Amino acid sequence: MKIGIISDTHGSAGCWAMAYNNFFCKTDLIFHAGDVLYHGPRNRMTDDYRPAKLADAIKKSQVPIIASRGNCDSEVDIAVLGIPLAAPYAFAFVNGKRIVLTHGHLVETQEEKLEMAAKLKADIFISGHTHIPVIECVGQTIFLNPGSPALSKREDGRSTFALMDERNISIRDLYTGDILDGLSLE
Repeated sequence: MKIGIISDTHGSAGCWAMAYNNFFCKTDLIFHAGDVLYHGPRNRMTDDYRPAKLADAIKKSQVPIIASRGNCDSEVDIAVLGIPLAAPYAFAFVNGKRIVLTHGHLVETQEEKLEMAAKLKADIFISGHTHIPVIECVGQTIFLNPGSPALSKREDGRSTFALMDERNISIRDLYTGDILDGLSLE
């Protein structure tokens, strides 16, 4: 099973379209770690901030989407998305792995993430919020933040997302598809 992983799209219809059309349309499932539509008062406005268009694209997705609610996701956003987004956490069991999906604003420190992952016996713990991609294995858990395709806070400014299959997880550049970091699941 191939999974697309994204977070912090913040209403960027263009970034979603690039990720979906070039990578996610070929997946079996998409995880979105929150902050889907609203750009938030602390974020700069993107050139392609078109939340209504992004909501329509998400509704039309032929690939199932599992999403967690982020700190910028409002009740109005949830009403127009057409996918469940009410909880700050989502759980899935995929390819024999327990996956926890959360935005990350409720578990910001590494200690909080480690504690939650241990309580939930997570094999993979996906979060967003920081807009900085990270992939690391701590103990028996892989911690993944796919970064942001719309409002990257990487030093080099590269827009990112992640892909996962039975063998690997990789963080990729949105524009080139280049693998920036990754881990083996075997």
